[in-house]
Amino acid sequence: MSNHGYNPPQIDLLSKKLSKYFIVKSFSNKINKTLRLFHMISGVCLNYNRNTIILIDTYSHYAFYYALICSILCRVLHIKYIPILRGGNLPFRIKRNPYLSKVIFGNSFHNVAPSIYMKKYFNNCEYKTKYIPNIIEINGYPFQLRTKVRPKLLWVRSLHKSYNPRMAIEVLAKLSKIYPDSKLTMVGPDKDGSLSSCINYAKNLKVDKNINFTGKLEKQEWINFSKKFDIFINTTNYDNMPVSVIEAMALGFPIISTNVGGLKFLHNDEVDAILVDKNDVVSMVNKIDLLINNQEIVKTLSLNARKKAETFSWNNVKNSWLDVLN
Repeated sequence: MSNHGYNPPQIDLLSKKLSKYFIVKSFSNKINKTLRLFHMISGVCLNYNRNTIILIDTYSHYAFYYALICSILCRVLHIKYIPILRGGNLPFRIKRNPYLSKVIFGNSFHNVAPSIYMKKYFNNCEYKTKYIPNIIEINGYPFQLRTKVRPKLLWVRSLHKSYNPRMAIEVLAKLSKIYPDSKLTMVGPDKDGSLSSCINYAKNLKVDKNINFTGKLEKQEWINFSKKFDIFINTTNYDNMPVSVIEAMALGFPIISTNVGGLKFLHNDEVDAILVDKNDVVSMVNKIDLLINNQEIVKTLSLNARKKAETFSWNNVKNSWLDVLN
């Protein structure tokens, strides 16, 4: 069950893979919040039996309450359920709503965390949690070895303040003083009005001519589009196990990311990515400059990123899911 409501590729992909072993039904991808909740509740009530296990994509924003309602319904109907801990800010939610969190996570069949970071946090809160990483179809990501790179930056996330898109614009502004031909493309849908804010911010910093906002692209579109770019940046304030970053690794991008949440467990600094402190614009610019002037580092990052991404293939992850569900 997805309570995300936009484009839930992980739950869709997981459903597809699990359907080879189980009967799988998915609810709900409806954008309207009321219809989505109704679809999820009716899906549970009309399709369960004593062998049913409900997987609930669980986020830290308003969709947290969808997970709460579904978990209570599962308990009433005596159905096993497994929250999949997607939300990067779930630790904040646990602190803010400890009782409601206990209702969901303290009564589940299992809790599944896609990052070691989230697993450790939940285990420290005495919620028994198993680490099963996100998956990608690795063959769908053509590897492009990067060596000599230009200041052509790619950023792929939803435009939301939690992902700190303004930092990416600040990076572009400072980088443009060193390399006037610097370009930044930001791929992703507007989630909270950040798009208009970012457009105005780019104008204020006088880099609006150097930046492109594509809006939401389908996966294959942005994979094809990515061939034009050389460096992938991730500027988030908190995170879990971002699929867009794993995808960038699979494509062979040298990645520079903020060192928050699950990213410090996903990456080995200066081995398969470069990590900088949250909001540290100067360090990110300096690291981009380093990559532009050091082909060997770029090549190492590109090769190691792809190697790391291959560990997230279904063949490497499926036994963990089968162990949990059987």
